[in-house]
Amino acid sequence: MRFTVLGSGSTGNAVLICAGQTRVLVDAGLSAKEIVRRLALVGCDAAELSGVIITHEHSDHAGGLRVLLKSLSCPVYISGATREAYIGERAGVGNDEPRKRADVLHDRTVEISSSQDFRVGEIDFHPFTIPHDAVDNFGFTATHAGVKLATLMDFGCITTLINERLRGCAAIVIESNHSRDMLKACSVYPWELKQRILSRTGHLSNEDVAAWLREGYDGGAQHIVLAHLSQRANNPYVAKLSAEVALQERGELFQTTTQIMLSHHKEPMPWIEL
Repeated sequence: MRFTVLGSGSTGNAVLICAGQTRVLVDAGLSAKEIVRRLALVGCDAAELSGVIITHEHSDHAGGLRVLLKSLSCPVYISGATREAYIGERAGVGNDEPRKRADVLHDRTVEISSSQDFRVGEIDFHPFTIPHDAVDNFGFTATHAGVKLATLMDFGCITTLINERLRGCAAIVIESNHSRDMLKACSVYPWELKQRILSRTGHLSNEDVAAWLREGYDGGAQHIVLAHLSQRANNPYVAKLSAEVALQERGELFQTTTQIMLSHHKEPMPWIEL
């Protein structure tokens, strides 16, 4: 199994996971044109996708889906609640986007649940609920040939369930959205938005990730990819350093060789082979 983060940040998110002949796109938050371009950059033809998984309805995870589906033949794996929220997300703004979304999804979806395993080609997916202000947001682990990868973005706190599901992973893609101090000092964001981001159903901070790495992480992953970094309330080098220092601060009996990596909002990251 191998994967790459095609792009991740406030402006859009998409991850590609491959095993054997199976190619799965996780989320379509970039524009359709950009997703196709970045797939080509990593050597994947969009027409060869085995499926598209949508984790939740927010535009930075599903905004490019409608146009993208015009050039794909594969199904969309999406929960019923998320499908309805996605269709109605832009209702009442004086356009027919909800109808277009409903039309393009007609007979194209495989309904999944945030609490029930499913399979796409040669990859088994094990979703689990994560706390965010979406109708049915989930993270998941993906397994193939005994190797486990976890991907989870858009959540405000590490729960007991999340801790359990992240054990035994060979790689983890996890949100490190903001620096708390940088967010509080950000003059562009209104206070209401800052409160939402800082809440338990908002977004995970660098400090939250560091605390988990010191106290909850099992130390077994070869790679941890920091994703969904805010372009206004974070700095990639601060996020990476915070995580690396946290790993160094683990007790002597819990030292690890885990490599911390950064995803980017403008370009795909190199393939990670597991």
